[in-house]
Amino acid sequence: MGTTTITETTQFLTFILADEVFAVDIGRVKEVLEYTPLTKVPRTPASMCGVINLRGSVVPVMDMRLKFGLSASDRTVNTCIIIIEVAVNEGKTVLGAMADSVKEVMSLDPDQIDPAPKIGTRLRTDFIRGMGKQGEHFIIILDTDKVFSAEELEHARELRAEGGQEVAA
Repeated sequence: MGTTTITETTQFLTFILADEVFAVDIGRVKEVLEYTPLTKVPRTPASMCGVINLRGSVVPVMDMRLKFGLSASDRTVNTCIIIIEVAVNEGKTVLGAMADSVKEVMSLDPDQIDPAPKIGTRLRTDFIRGMGKQGEHFIIILDTDKVFSAEELEHARELRAEGGQEVAA
């Protein structure tokens, strides 16, 4: 797991994408919202499905299914937007990650987390912090700072700045 080795019991927010369980460090999660209609922004990456108004702040929302190359799905009553803080250059920005549903907040001990799989040089796995084990099932633990490309994050910062809500370091 390199520089992101998990050495203590950590709490994670788990969520579902296409029947797979993913997790993010709960310390990065600001809140979880019910799905709300998005305002489309022209000339943005396909996975950036729009922006929402969060108490006066412009928050870009990424469709995590599209981000991970999965097929788009219909919005359901369980579709949600996870508001996450992400490091960008020397600062931070806030964005929404749209998921099929949120599962639970859970704690994992270091011995329940294996390193990210090595799948060769062509497939990127640097955005995976580790593989959590819960019984016979795996939970893909994401490194939120590496899931999104620098270009996407810079675009998100620009959108927030245009909305007057730049997040300082």
